[in-house]
Parts: sequence; C-alpha cells; structure tokens
Amino acid sequence: MEKWIAACLDPWDEQIKRIVLAVAPSNLEVRFAASYDSAVQHALARDADFVMTNFAPVTATMIDDAPRLRLIHKWGVGYEKIDVAAAKRRGIPVAIAAGMNAVPVAEHAIALMLAVYRRIPFLDRKLRQGVWLKQEMRTECRQLKGKTVGLLGMGNIGREVVRKLSVFDVEVLYHDVRRLDEATERALAVRYAAFDRLLAESDILSVHVPLMESTRGLVGREAIARMKDGAVIINTARGGVVDEDALHQALVSGKLFGAGIDTFAVEPPGTDNPLFALEQVVLTPHTGGVVVDNVANVTKCVFENMQRLLRGEPIAPGCQVA
Repeated sequence: MEKWIAACLDPWDEQIKRIVLAVAPSNLEVRFAASYDSAVQHALARDADFVMTNFAPVTATMIDDAPRLRLIHKWGVGYEKIDVAAAKRRGIPVAIAAGMNAVPVAEHAIALMLAVYRRIPFLDRKLRQGVWLKQEMRTECRQLKGKTVGLLGMGNIGREVVRKLSVFDVEVLYHDVRRLDEATERALAVRYAAFDRLLAESDILSVHVPLMESTRGLVGREAIARMKDGAVIINTARGGVVDEDALHQALVSGKLFGAGIDTFAVEPPGTDNPLFALEQVVLTPHTGGVVVDNVANVTKCVFENMQRLLRGEPIAPGCQVA
C-alpha cells in the first residue's frame, strides 16, 4: 500500500499524538513537529503530501518549498495564518474542519458569560485569600435570565451557542452578512438585527466572526459607544475583531460591565497587556476549542478530507475555503 505523508505542524502532547494516530487511516504516515522553530516547520512540510496546522503558520515560502503538497488543512476553522494566495498559485486547496469545534467553543463562550456575570475568577481568588464576600457581591453579580444576548456571526459556532442558551431564558438577536432563512430563524428562536441595533439592544455581545479585512477592528470605539451602558463583550473568535484599546477604555470608564476574552490581537499577549489588570475581565489563552475529548472528532474530519482528495472526490461540504 502506498503511504502518504501527513505533517502536523504543531508540537502536540504525547496523549494528543496517541489520539491522532489511533484514528489515522492506514495509508497515512503522520509526522509531528518537535517545535515551532521555522527550520523544523519547513523541513516537515517539505516532504509532506498533506499539511495540517492548528496554531502554526503556513507561509508562502513553506508552500513553495513543498513539491509534493496536495492539501493544507486547518485543524479547526480560523485560517488567517495560512497564506491562501500562495496556495492558490500552486493550485493547492485549503480546507477547514467546519463545525468540528462548534460545541466546545460554544460551551466556552457561555462559560465566559457566566464567569463575567457571577465574578467567578475574582471570587475564587478572594476566597483563597481568606476574604468572604457573600453580602458584598449581591450588588455586583448578575444572572443570565431575562437578558438579551447578541451574536455577531451565525455560523456553526453561533448556532451552537443559540442551542445551548435556550435553557437560560434569554432573548437572542444575531447579525451576520448572510441572514438565515425564516424557517431556520423560527427553529432557533432567534431574531435578525442590523449591526447598530444588535449593539444597542444586547446586554451581552458575543463575537463569532472570522478575522478578515472587513471584520478587523469591527468592535471598536464607535461600536462600543453604541452599546448599552453596563453591557458585556465576549470574544471567542479572533482577537483582531475587537479593538483591545477601545475595550480597555470602555471597561475602565464603566461603560461596560465586563468582558470575557479568549483571543487576542497578538498571541500570546504580553504580560503588560492592560486588560490583565482589570478584575471585571475574565481571560483565557485561546482555549475555546481545546478539549481532549474532541480531538478525535476534529482529526477524523481532517483525515477524511485527505482521503476524499486521494479518491478524487470533492472535499466535504463547507470545509474547502480555497
């Protein structure tokens, strides 16, 4: 049997490697990067038929120096670190694992909503210091029930957030460049809103759009100024969509009640990031989709698209982006 080389550009933990290898088809030889060092990355990609990446960038130089390369696959959905133009020049398709991370990211978004509203990280730290703030927090904490949650973006993750919010007795508005059909809106019990209305009516604004030129800085000073006083921003999408300086200013001024941020404009962010100093902000290191019990699910999708290409079939619907 002919073996094809699938290169994983991310240096994963041994447990994750075992999960990946357990679901790998017999015609694939999976090779893992030992580090993010550029020389290591280039050498690994150079001999590969398939490249899969989670956080590692796939540069034009890497693509041009890989003569056997047949497919670049994002292990997830955000593909802004892949040089799509360079791949197109070589005629190499670029794919994502569409919808495979939707459940854990949606869970994480809601966890951030609850953590911000109930001040969970702050209270955890204080209690460990021996400070009991039961009565003092009655004026500081909020419940989700009765709130309006605005979703900026209604793709796979946005829809999963809606499904999971259904038990919290909230109203859900959404804005997306592609409006859902009426039947889907009714089934999800959501209402479409123009961007300005979404900002004005949302108690919680949860961001679920990809990072591209049209969305970079979309939630900036002007947008935040149009939001409700005391609103909350949750970002589990991409850091560049939310202007961090504008967010910080709105939090310090009291315009916003709080924020839950999983993604940053620069990752990892420097320890001097001013958001780190704010107690009303809950921060996580881009771990929305990082759960061990979803690794096999995502990996099967990636490997199946490699098999489809080898069989001369189209990549799975929704997965090919270029």
